[in-house]
Amino acid sequence: MTSKKIIREKGYKFRLYPNKKQKILINKSVGCTRYVYNHFLAKAKEDKYKTYTEYSKQLTQLKRELMWLKEPDKFCFTKCS
Repeated sequence: MTSKKIIREKGYKFRLYPNKKQKILINKSVGCTRYVYNHFLAKAKEDKYKTYTEYSKQLTQLKRELMWLKEPDKFCFTKCS
């Protein structure tokens, strides 16, 4: 007889109280991430079967062309390309 483990996932909610500077950075990060996600979503519909490495190279090129993509933290783009 095999025993099954029951896995419980917990979620936590936190209320953030950012100051003005932090609010601006959060909004920039969300906006840039949305732009990059939509850009690569359109690319994925055009060019099927591209690899993560190819999209990563394209993201680097996109950052060179659009300087405002360098403002937020680089980690906000890790899941959207």
